[in-house]
Amino acid sequence: MSTETQNDGDDLEERVTNFLRRNFPQIQMHGGSAAIQDLDRETGEVTIALGGACSGCGISPMTIQAIKSRMVKEIPEIEQVNAHTGMDGGGDMGDGGMSPSFPGETVDDGDADEGPEAPF
Repeated sequence: MSTETQNDGDDLEERVTNFLRRNFPQIQMHGGSAAIQDLDRETGEVTIALGGACSGCGISPMTIQAIKSRMVKEIPEIEQVNAHTGMDGGGDMGDGGMSPSFPGETVDDGDADEGPEAPF
């Protein structure tokens, strides 16, 4: 790989990162994070991992859809965007991708979880 190609690739990664910061500042403002998990320059495919407060957030599917539709329009080299929060089995998110826990939640043992028992 030539130095020129390497610099072009670094520029693409920087443009994707700047796209996320510029278009989705609410992710960070709400305690979430968005990071490039994988970037394939040859196929134009990028995988974005949303973590922190995004994991388990009710509007994260809408955020993911917005990222997918806007990024391919704004960055011509990007052909396909994959994004996940770690809650959908999309990959290892590290510390930020852990599932949130809720009072009364139990370990999934195959039985249907009916939630916490009423206090009366």
